[in-house]
Formats: sequence, C-alpha cells, structure tokens
Amino acid sequence: MSLRRATSADLDAIMAIERASFPTDAWSEAMMAAELASPHSIYLVVADSDRVIGYGGVRAVRGAPDADIQTIALAEAARGTGRGRDLLVALLAEALAAGAKTVFLDVREDNSVARALYRSVGFLEVGRRPRYYQPDDIDAVVMQLDLASWDAARQPGAIATGGVCS
Repeated sequence: MSLRRATSADLDAIMAIERASFPTDAWSEAMMAAELASPHSIYLVVADSDRVIGYGGVRAVRGAPDADIQTIALAEAARGTGRGRDLLVALLAEALAAGAKTVFLDVREDNSVARALYRSVGFLEVGRRPRYYQPDDIDAVVMQLDLASWDAARQPGAIATGGVCS
C-alpha cells in the first residue's frame, strides 16, 4: 500500500468511498472535483496496487497560519489497519510544509473512532457546531492541533507523551 497525491483520475474511486462512508451527507462530485483542483488543497489517496482504498484532504494556503483537514475516509475493508493514521500524519506534514501553525477539523460527534484517532495525535476539542451535519442533526466537534508541538513530539529522541502533544 502507498500514499500518493490524488489526481482528477481518482475522482470516481474517491466518490465511491465518499458515498459509502457518508451516506447521508456525502460531498457532491462537483464539490470534490473543485477540491482536487484547488491550488490551496492537498489531497492524498491510499492505494493498494492500483486501487484507491482511502483519501483525505487538507486546505493549507501557503503561508497562512491555519490549515483545515477537509475530509478523511477509508473503504470499509481498510479501516482499523493504521492507514487512517498514516493518511492523517501525511496531511499534517503537508500543512506543516505549507507553513501552517495550527490545524483545525470538524468531526461528527457520533464518530467515536475518528475522534479517538484525532485525540491520539494531539488534537484537542475546542468547540461545537450544533446540528452541523444535516440531515441527521448531529453536532460537529471542532478540534485543533498545534503543529509545532505535534512536530516536536514526532522527532527522534522526543519524549513520549502518550500520543498527546502538549
């Protein structure tokens, strides 16, 4: 399995995973195509041979202090294999390379697996958006990560902090 930059040729595979992962609030194909084409977004895919089994994106305007994880999803068979963590770490590295100091994301309150993953790399809950995910009326949990702390914690010789950057 490998991580690589997403291209417009990956759109159909990405949309299949998007629709399966987010059946009630999937992005439209037009929205995803615009994200893939944006000069301010970096999308990566997880590929198994030639098959896309996951994707994720970060909006990181070069030189801006903040970045936003836009989306991360894996095909059901690829979940629980560590690929989501690999993808998240790669997206954070892309945001760092673009000059971001802080990364934000929104996650469904009822997605305990994703929330645990984000906490494990150092994201902290900083707010809520009531009834954000429609039509399900599910709150969004707003999470934030200090990239400098995250980067320092992953450097060789860093003291382990239980997965949480302080």
